[in-house]
Amino acid sequence: MPLCVLEDVKKTYRIGEDEVEVLKGINLQVERGEFIAIMGPSGSGKTTLMNIIGCLDIPSSGRYILADKEVTHLSDDELSVLRNEHIGFVFQNFYLLPYATVLENVLLPTLYMEHSKNGLARKRAREILELVGLSDRAKFKPNQLSGGQQQRVAIARALINNPDLILADEPTGQLDSKTAGEIMDLLAKMNEQGKTVAVITHDAGTAAYARKTLRIRDGLIVD
Repeated sequence: MPLCVLEDVKKTYRIGEDEVEVLKGINLQVERGEFIAIMGPSGSGKTTLMNIIGCLDIPSSGRYILADKEVTHLSDDELSVLRNEHIGFVFQNFYLLPYATVLENVLLPTLYMEHSKNGLARKRAREILELVGLSDRAKFKPNQLSGGQQQRVAIARALINNPDLILADEPTGQLDSKTAGEIMDLLAKMNEQGKTVAVITHDAGTAAYARKTLRIRDGLIVD
């Protein structure tokens, strides 16, 4: 069974008196263990598609099934639980808490999980920081790190709950080309270890790391 299944997914937003159809019928399957890139120009619908895949939004019509569970009619609380259990997010802007240490930032997704209360989460966080090459930075604050190191923290945070899917939105957008390559190498390594990875990008160099590239234009997958 695929990890993600989208069937004729459409998304319409109301802007004043007008309705704007952003997604116009997306059909997509993401298999477990895949590494895919979703490419498209600004306004193509790729961010809206990412939000639906990530359970940050729901379709206006059609069906979305994540890990054998239909998402379309879930409440906000149910969506939050599903996100926390199955998806790790990596964003272009890192979104680290400036006043928290690296270790505390990695632990954020575990705050409402049962294992956060018994020390297992802290042990796992340290193991993941070692995996991403930041074991010696656990007590640092984000402003003491380079951009590449901050993105590594974000990847560690995405991994802490052992998600099925790592969903990365322009993960190299704020990085120089050398650091961007290091981050994509790390995501490729996570994929080799069994994680499903989906990268939303407009950069062909970033997309080249994926095993499959999908192109979206005007709300439809065209290639």
